[in-house]
Amino acid sequence: MLDIVYIRNKPEEAAARLAKRGVTVDFSEFLEKDAERRSLMHTTENLKAGRNKKSAEIPKLKKEGLDTSELLAELKQLSETISSNDEKIDSLQREQEEFLQGLPNLPAEDVVAGGKEANPVVHTFGEQRDFDFEPKHHVDLLTSLGMIDYERGAKLSGSGYWLYTGLGARLEWALINYFVDAHLADGYEMVMPPYLLNYDAGYAAGQFPKFLGDIFEIRSNDDNFRFLLPTAETALVNYHRDEIMAEEELPHKLFAYTACFRREAGSHGANERGMIRGHQFNKVEMFQFSKPEDSDAALDELVKKACALVEGLGLHYQLVKLAAGDVGAAMKKTYDVEIWIPSMGGYKEVSSVSNAGDYQARRGNVRFRRAADGKVEFADTLNGSGLATSRVMPAIAEQYQQADGSIVVPEVLRPYMGGIDIIRPL
Repeated sequence: MLDIVYIRNKPEEAAARLAKRGVTVDFSEFLEKDAERRSLMHTTENLKAGRNKKSAEIPKLKKEGLDTSELLAELKQLSETISSNDEKIDSLQREQEEFLQGLPNLPAEDVVAGGKEANPVVHTFGEQRDFDFEPKHHVDLLTSLGMIDYERGAKLSGSGYWLYTGLGARLEWALINYFVDAHLADGYEMVMPPYLLNYDAGYAAGQFPKFLGDIFEIRSNDDNFRFLLPTAETALVNYHRDEIMAEEELPHKLFAYTACFRREAGSHGANERGMIRGHQFNKVEMFQFSKPEDSDAALDELVKKACALVEGLGLHYQLVKLAAGDVGAAMKKTYDVEIWIPSMGGYKEVSSVSNAGDYQARRGNVRFRRAADGKVEFADTLNGSGLATSRVMPAIAEQYQQADGSIVVPEVLRPYMGGIDIIRPL
């Protein structure tokens, strides 16, 4: 949620920054109602003070045997006016909150305008492999090696699901353990959150109410709304919800491994068949709660960590800084690590690393107290995939494939695979 004080003081600037996303906003009516609400609050506070003063006179008048009927009538009228004003204030407050809830985050100053076509590539690692044989699609490779079973996955759950089998399951688990060990070595705290979350968790993350259609809703026996998390970020941002941290607790660095569930995936082109898009996938997620002045450095740290994981696997990728129109609604700046998928002749995002500023913290009431003066402020929140496996495995299969249909196991994963260095056809 955006800072109402900022909008109040710099409406033109806020509108211009939102325009970089392609979002047109006129704050005139919002500010008029804001001024009306604040004026009404001031008036009502004065009326309440007057009512309290008059109420204090009644015992004195009664003690002196004087008639209080006129004063009681005045108090009744005051109470009715105050009640009416309070209802109006509450109504204006709800209107303002609904308006703010519908606005995306303000892009950072250094984020360019435009959509996906405007995303600049800021770094590359490795090169596209030049094959001296006809390379195969990861679906064909992984099925022929007995690593993935798409047919049984569809039989069990429908389109967009698969089974990891044999060495495919071992390779998937090796990837997860490689990511986990790397984050532990960097001093991040491991968390294992529940997969079912409540509405407030989705709201704090900035996903609700706008993106309710993208999640799997679950109704339990108590009929309370819960949903399967689309990413561990949704859980981790709520770790300190409605809490006040001490300044010395920051930065708080967390990571979590979870399965992720998304309804929106699946209805895509034939070039995205296989594991590129699915309704369920595994991901290790990095997260930080940071002081505002430290969040830029925290973002750089998370980007470097995501890149290092891909480089450790020896995979060719590019790092892209997203233009404003391509940045997620809750984020102010995002970098995507895009991995090369030879069969697609293009790159696919394997990690999205973002700085939300205080947008999520305002929605989740995540704050910290300054040590120097005791001032309470909203924290900044940052997240990054570290990594999602459902595109790493296709990239490994396709980038490391051999002419005989085998796949070379990246060296960093071999200790997790019992020393297996090549996965050969059955």
